[in-house]
Order: sequence, then C-alpha cells, then structure tokens
Amino acid sequence: MEDAAHHSLPFVQEALLFLAAAVIVVLLLHRVRVSPVLGYLLAGLLIGPSGLGLIGEVEEVRAVAELGVVFLLFVIGLELSIERLRALKRWVFGLGTAQVLVTSAVIGGVALAWGNSVEAAVVLGTCLALSSTAVVVQLLVERGEVASPTGRLAFAVLLFQDLAVVPILVLVGVLGGPAEQDVAMVLLLSLLKATVAVGVILLLGRFTLGPLLRRVAATRSTDLFTATALLIVLGTGWATNLGGLSAALGAFLAGLVLAGTEFRHQVESDIQPFKGLLLGLFFLAVGMGIDVNLIVDRIGLIALSVVGLIAIKAAIASALAIAFGAPRDVAIRSGLLLGEGGEFAFVVVGSALASGLLPAETAQFMFAVVGLSIVATPFLPALADRIVMRLAPTATAAGDDAAPPDAHDGLSGHVIIAGFGRVGQTVARLFAEQQVPYVAVDFGADLVRAMRSRGLPVHFGDGSRPEILKQLGADQAMAVVVTLDQPAAAARTVEAVRHNWPALKVFARSRDREHAAELLAQGCVAVVPETFESSLTLAKGALEALGVPTAAVDELVAKHRDVDGKTA
Repeated sequence: MEDAAHHSLPFVQEALLFLAAAVIVVLLLHRVRVSPVLGYLLAGLLIGPSGLGLIGEVEEVRAVAELGVVFLLFVIGLELSIERLRALKRWVFGLGTAQVLVTSAVIGGVALAWGNSVEAAVVLGTCLALSSTAVVVQLLVERGEVASPTGRLAFAVLLFQDLAVVPILVLVGVLGGPAEQDVAMVLLLSLLKATVAVGVILLLGRFTLGPLLRRVAATRSTDLFTATALLIVLGTGWATNLGGLSAALGAFLAGLVLAGTEFRHQVESDIQPFKGLLLGLFFLAVGMGIDVNLIVDRIGLIALSVVGLIAIKAAIASALAIAFGAPRDVAIRSGLLLGEGGEFAFVVVGSALASGLLPAETAQFMFAVVGLSIVATPFLPALADRIVMRLAPTATAAGDDAAPPDAHDGLSGHVIIAGFGRVGQTVARLFAEQQVPYVAVDFGADLVRAMRSRGLPVHFGDGSRPEILKQLGADQAMAVVVTLDQPAAAARTVEAVRHNWPALKVFARSRDREHAAELLAQGCVAVVPETFESSLTLAKGALEALGVPTAAVDELVAKHRDVDGKTA
C-alpha cells in the first residue's frame, strides 16, 4: 500500500504543476493580450528540463497530450459545414489553395537551400504555410473587423488551411516511414486508403451518429449526451488509428458528419472544455521540449528567420489576393495577418521530430521561429496600416463587392427563441410573417428533427448555457424570447442572458404570476403569465357567448390585464 501511494504521488504532483503553471502564466500573458498558446509554451518551458526541471519525462506527457489534437480536429470538422464551404468556395478553394501551395513551395525551397533533406523541406514548407487561426480570429474580433472585407478574406484562407491540416498530417506520417520504401507508391496507397476510410466513415456516420444522438437526446440527460460525444470523438479516432491512419483524421470526419445536424452546437459546447485542456497540455508538452540554450546561441538567426517568414508569407498572400480580385488595401491587410506561423506547426514539427524526419536542432529552431512570429502578430495590423497609406492610400469603391461574402453561420439583428414548443412555434410564425429573422434552440431531439425537416432554423441544445447562446449569435442578436415551460429552465436561461449580455432584451413566458414576478426581478423586459392569459381568453369567450357586448368584454379584459401587470 505504501509503495502504491508512493507511486501515485508523482502523478498528482505533475497534474498540479501543469495546472498551476498554465493558470499563472496564461493569466499573466492575458493581461498584455498575448496568445494563450504562448502562455502554455512558456509554462511548459518553465517546468520542463530546460527550465526548473520539475518534469523530465516529456514523451510520456506528449503521448497523452496528442489527444488535444484529436479533439481540435473534431471541433474544426464541426465548424466546416457544407453550406459554409459552398458560400466561400471561390476564396476558400481558390485563394486558399493557391496560398498554401505557393507558400509551401517557396518556404520548402528556402529550407532545401539551407541544407535540409527533401522530406524535411516538404514538412517545413507545408506546416509553415499555415497561419494561426486562433490568434488571427481573436485579433479581428478585438478590432471589430470580423465582418469587414479584410476579415472575411482572411477567414476564408484560414478555413482552407484548417482543411489542409489533415492531408499534411497524413503526408508527415508517410514521409516518416522506413527509408527503403517507395515514397510515391506509399503516398498513393495511403491516399487511396484514406479515401476509402473517408467514404466509409462518412457513410456510416451519416446513418449512425445522428440516430445515436437522437436516442441519447431523448433521455434529456446532459451527462449521457456529453459521454456520447466523447465516445464519438475517441471511437472514430481509435478506429482510423487501427486502420493505419491518423486518429485526428477520424475525429475530423466525425465532426464533419455532425456539422450538418441539429446537435452541432450542443456537441461543440460539450467538447470545448476537453479540447481546450488537452490542447493546452499538448502545447505544455511542446514547451517542455524546447531547448533554451539552442535559442540563446542562435537568437540573431532566429529573429531574422521570423522577419523572413512573415515577409514571405505576407507578400505571397497579398499578391495572390490581388490576383483573385481583392482590393489592394484589403489584400495587404489580410496578407500581413496571415504572415505568422500557426499552432499546427508545433503539431506537425513535433510529429516530424518523433518520426525522425527532422533533427532535434532544426525542430527546436522552428519552434522558436513559429512562437516568436505569433508573438509579433498583434503588431502586424499597425504595420499594415502604414504600408496601405503608402501603397494604397484610398480604398477602391469596389472593395466590398470584391470581398468574399460573409463567412459566418450566425445572423445579425435576429431574435433567439429558447424553447420551440407550441408557444415558441407561434412566436416564430409571427416573426416569419413580419420578416423578423430568428434562430431557435430546444432540448427535444424529436421536435428539433421535425422542425428542421420543414426547413426551420432550430438547433438542439440547452438554451441556458452561455456557450450555446453565443454560437446562436447572441453577440449580434436583438433580443431573446424564452418560451420554456419549466420555471427552473426559464430562470436559468434568463440569468445566463442577463449575466453575459446585459444589454440584450429578454422576453419570457411564465407559468403563473409568481413565476412572472421572479423573471421580472431577473431583468426581463416583459413577462406573460401563461395561466393568467389562458383564463382571460376563456372568460372572454364565455362572456361573449352569454351575450355581453364585445366592447365591454374587451374593456374588462384590458382592465384585468393592466391590474395583473401592476401586481405581478
């Protein structure tokens, strides 16, 4: 027993070290608006062999941390619905493809000229062609430029880069195989096997994942739903891994299958905490493997490489954007935003290092270059403004027309309906007649499926969860209408809206007058007690049938409604 206790303590200590280092460093860097990715890297560096040496076994940690990549690919799959790809096809598959291919070729050529092997040059070229989706999108949000032509163009390219991650990971796996193999043949067979696997998973997933989640959702158990979502992610990853493919590929395909279902938002909100923690652990593991002495010895070359990377990528992206018809100022701004390296470079370089494709010195060098380029990203928009003032002082009038269409699923100026039973459906019909855009959420799987089959914008999920409301566009919504028939659920939803979006107007349905008073106290603009309104309608019909003049009945009903409104 003592020996067991002795061996269990290091695990607890390591977990505490990971959490404490991540929380402290990420919070400190958040105050200066630096990417959390760099916070995790710095935390890993602090507790790893090159830092305080608190943790020495990096490989054991990395084996668990790779699950973060699996979860991240699943979430990316959830976000890539067929409709989004179709709306942005010119910019995603045209400009995005050109940017990745041309940038990969140029950077790969530079790597080859510096004495790297052909395989290493391919790996470096492809991974450095990708940019940081998390950092760029967050920067656009902070600057209020998400819906601008620059934001939409950058988002379209980032969307294709997210798609390119899966084949890049497959390519790294193939190149890292035995030296005597025919790389072209192995790559062809791997792509064929991947194509078959993709077809099988998409086909099986379409007929199994949706029905499975509908059965689970019918139980109304949030714990069971979360467990099922985890089962899908890990199960598909495990299945593709057994077939010799990346576990991340299986998770990505599972996410793609679920992207078009009514469960997308609920699944994403359930998976996000696991994805965030495990991906943070992955970056911690990467940080633990950084050799500080190497960076110090070559700091001048590393700084020059950062500048060169940003300059090459920005020049290529800007030139291609202009060639595809974007205005010069939009092309320059979006090109510089895409100039940094991305988080997936850590993933790809780490995989290449583990498979022997890259020597440790080169991998450490690239970790430093990518990390410093991400640090520089928040300063790039100001640089873009100066360049635009010199090269494109006036924006063209066709700028908005040349920019890609809006890349977001969410509406703007719409109403969110929480609960889509008979009351919610009535409210939606009235909104539709007045051409008021709305989106609804309900926790009844059968109901949601029936409504979606009629083309209505209804999603499965718990409307009291802030992350669900955010995915339904609460940041851009005009109001929320709560029509839930369960008082506790209605109160939680109102509280979530008022706490996270205090300026958003909330209208609610209540069970009775007491419930109405509680909701009004929470900050609802207006509350309609269901039982009171039903009794008024019933009394009005009875009085009219008994011969009481309609005008007198209307006056009487209005009087009682006014009195109830004052006493509620």
